Amino acid sequence: MGNLAKSAPYCTDGRLCLIPIHDAIGVIMANPQPPRIHSTAIISPEAELADDVQIGPYVVIAGAVRLGPGCIIRPHATLCGPLTMGRANQVFSGAVLGERPQHCKYQGEPTSVAIGDDNTFRENVTVHRGTTESQTTRIGNKNYFMAGSHVGHDCQIGNRCIFANAALTGGHCRIGDSVLLSGNCGVHQFTRIGRLAVLGAVSVSTKDIPPFIIQERINTVVGLNLVGMRRSQIPRGAIEAVREAYDIIFRQRQILSVALALLEKEFGHVPPVMEMVTFIRQSQRGINSTHHFHDSGNQVVAAQDREERLRPRHLELSVLEP
Repeated sequence: MGNLAKSAPYCTDGRLCLIPIHDAIGVIMANPQPPRIHSTAIISPEAELADDVQIGPYVVIAGAVRLGPGCIIRPHATLCGPLTMGRANQVFSGAVLGERPQHCKYQGEPTSVAIGDDNTFRENVTVHRGTTESQTTRIGNKNYFMAGSHVGHDCQIGNRCIFANAALTGGHCRIGDSVLLSGNCGVHQFTRIGRLAVLGAVSVSTKDIPPFIIQERINTVVGLNLVGMRRSQIPRGAIEAVREAYDIIFRQRQILSVALALLEKEFGHVPPVMEMVTFIRQSQRGINSTHHFHDSGNQVVAAQDREERLRPRHLELSVLEP
């Protein structure tokens, strides 16, 4: 555990590094070297902690956990090894990282969680370790997991993603860079979500979401994440090409294989468009399409010409505009 020692009691001032209070004489005395591990923390002898890691009250670090420099583990958090965490990660109260996967066939195999740098795990976030199918649940860098969000076993999370409160991913999901999962949304197991895609609040996706796409409600494509594309400094010409690709894939009456071939021919020189095409071609679950909803009495009725879920492995299906 490096050169860290157990701390004396301390009180909070908004940071985890705190100063002790001497109750007997009623005087607060500054400590030039604030304690970094609270005396109530329980830390496995297998753990490896960088010298400047900060551990709050009642933290439990069980098994082979490795924490890089600058990590802060706040009160009542639980880390279960095998778990590796890079630099400058923050874990807030009640979060549980690295626990057993919620999988009926899991038999205690030594699977793991691997986390990169500069991630934030807010209150009551849960991240489960992998199963024997892939061994490891992986999280990249600079992700923000808000309170109550969940990363299922064997998931692969990219960089700069935001999981809003209570956003949930099932097992084996693959989430690309800069994805936004809004509050109380759910992602079905084995689903892939492409770069800069957005899943709206209280929404569900049981199929893959291509890069740059916004989905809402249940399996409903509603548009493009143009704001996110601009903020990511994608050139204006490339954004316009993606808008045309969206129109061809989701609004025109095209057989999917024909639509993708047309995009390759017309926009093969535009990397974001080819990113979309490659993602769709590699999809095993298929992608969703646009639905228009209208209010009919007290019911919300989906107005569709036919079933519009797109399955690339069945290329004879047409992409129909509602």
